[in-house]
Amino acid sequence: MNRTSRTQRTVLVTAHTGREAAVESARLVINRLIGAGLTVRVLDVEAAEIGCAGAEVVPGDPSAAKDAEVLIVLGGDGSLLRSAELARPAGTPLLGVNLGHVGFLAEAEVADLASAVDGVVAGRYDVEERMTIDVLARQNGQVIADTWALNEASVEKRDRMLEVVAEIDGRPLSRWGCDGVICATPTGSTAYAFSAGGPVVWPEVEALLLVPISAHALFARPLVVSPRSTMAVEILPDTPGGVLWCDGRRRFDLPSGSRVEVRRGAEPVRLARLHGVESTGAPFTDRLVAKFELPVQGWRGRVRP
Repeated sequence: MNRTSRTQRTVLVTAHTGREAAVESARLVINRLIGAGLTVRVLDVEAAEIGCAGAEVVPGDPSAAKDAEVLIVLGGDGSLLRSAELARPAGTPLLGVNLGHVGFLAEAEVADLASAVDGVVAGRYDVEERMTIDVLARQNGQVIADTWALNEASVEKRDRMLEVVAEIDGRPLSRWGCDGVICATPTGSTAYAFSAGGPVVWPEVEALLLVPISAHALFARPLVVSPRSTMAVEILPDTPGGVLWCDGRRRFDLPSGSRVEVRRGAEPVRLARLHGVESTGAPFTDRLVAKFELPVQGWRGRVRP
């Protein structure tokens, strides 16, 4: 697809306006895009802080990303997860520029900002789809949450330890007294699930993860299940209720007796992957090494004849 052949190309730019570096970077991005003849949108809740003349101000809801070619996010993974709520309904690819700490979802570092913008202008990027999860919570048959997540849905304690039963494909798996249970995607395997002891799963692997948090049980290992499976977590009656978090952003109270079902999402999140920018478009192994600063000294590689 030749993206540069469009008669009118539109880019939505969002930023973590609580960080001065993000605001300054947003201004640079907007000016560079407008100078290249592209239409730029900014959210009304961010426009005053960014204050960039020539940009179109739009409401901060999913309509902001409609018909946009790409959504550029300046911030950390939290900013990208927030922007995913705008981009997913429109099918608009996200391009993250990392101004946070790890920034695992980001495609470029701030040092590569100009090259990243030029790549968008030239249409030098591919789009990959990331699996999401759909999340449904009920209590006594009544729906109390119907939402989704890119990284994970976590059932967590409020005050006291939870008593839960985990289920896979309609069959009970195990009962745990625990701090919670994480249901994650491969994308989320390097986020909360990783901190709780879950495995790292390559993004192209289609699978779902179930990771108990501090469970008091002999069998409480992280599980990797089929992407066609449905995972469920039931909070036992007559035990304390809990909280459902989706991507650490959307919170729902879970009374005792609640049931949370998690399955592969109907809509993916799309990520833009640039060509020719250092540290982007790289193999996932290289991303792991770079983001977690893993020691690889002494590696010689395959010996060629």
